[in-house]
Amino acid sequence: MKETPTLAIVVPCYKEEAVLHETHRRLSTLLDNLVSGKRISPESYILYVNDGSTDQTWPIIKDLYQNTSYACGLNLAGNVGHQNALFAGLEAVIERCDIAVSIDADLQDDINVIPEMIDRYQEGYDIVYGVRKERKTDTFFKRNTALAFYRLMKAMGVKSVYNHADYRLMSQRAVRQLCRFRERNLYLRGMVPLIGYRTACVYYNRDKRFAGESKYPLRKMLNFAIDGITSFSVKPVRMIFWIGCIFILIALCVTAWTLRAYFYHNTVPGWSSLMISLWFVGGIILVALGIVGEYIGKIYIEVKDRPRYNEEELLLR
Repeated sequence: MKETPTLAIVVPCYKEEAVLHETHRRLSTLLDNLVSGKRISPESYILYVNDGSTDQTWPIIKDLYQNTSYACGLNLAGNVGHQNALFAGLEAVIERCDIAVSIDADLQDDINVIPEMIDRYQEGYDIVYGVRKERKTDTFFKRNTALAFYRLMKAMGVKSVYNHADYRLMSQRAVRQLCRFRERNLYLRGMVPLIGYRTACVYYNRDKRFAGESKYPLRKMLNFAIDGITSFSVKPVRMIFWIGCIFILIALCVTAWTLRAYFYHNTVPGWSSLMISLWFVGGIILVALGIVGEYIGKIYIEVKDRPRYNEEELLLR
């Protein structure tokens, strides 16, 4: 391990004009302290990745690059989503850093644990996860849905770190291994644990967003959860198979009962039960088709092998 590694902080940005100046001020102060304490190299920097923002995010990044220390920028040609933007930033810094820290632009994640992350790296850990101690700053709905999501992911057999988002430190070789993953449906929280190198966790309390608004409304959170499950687990498909087996057994039992009633002349018109059965089985079939369709859709996207993103402009020092 280098005594003074070059640190790259990768910050994906989407419509973050309200927070960028404060974000850069805080991160620059942190880097100044780390450089003066000889914890990192003076060549360390911050890469802001503009994910196709339609506000002043990119002009602000260019201004920071021209007039302040540490700031670099990567402008993507269109909006490709948080995970792809983060992946683009990691690919851009892989040859120009020894360690990379990814963090969201709102700085709700505590940057003061980055020195502790660097300590864990110096101890030989290639991946250091930033993990929230608690979720007091979240709403009741978000707190409980997040808990349910992590439990569901664990039940589906997906490797993930509870209460960890995308705030982490990775060594250069860990980033290099991550970039070997070629899938287009990215779920980095599930991909990083698959790398297999030594990992550690640092714990922190999350702050409220100091400006702007969340870029993860309910719709995006649901899509993110579906991507996470269907990209890493085939258990939903297996569940369909077992549900189908159960319904076959039920159908055989109902058939036997119906034949018995018919031969004993004990049949009674059962319109209600028939309709309930039809609707219930029909619903199960539609759900099953939807789950299978989700996987087929993922295969469709993967086989086209389209690029994850397109770089429009890269500003590095």
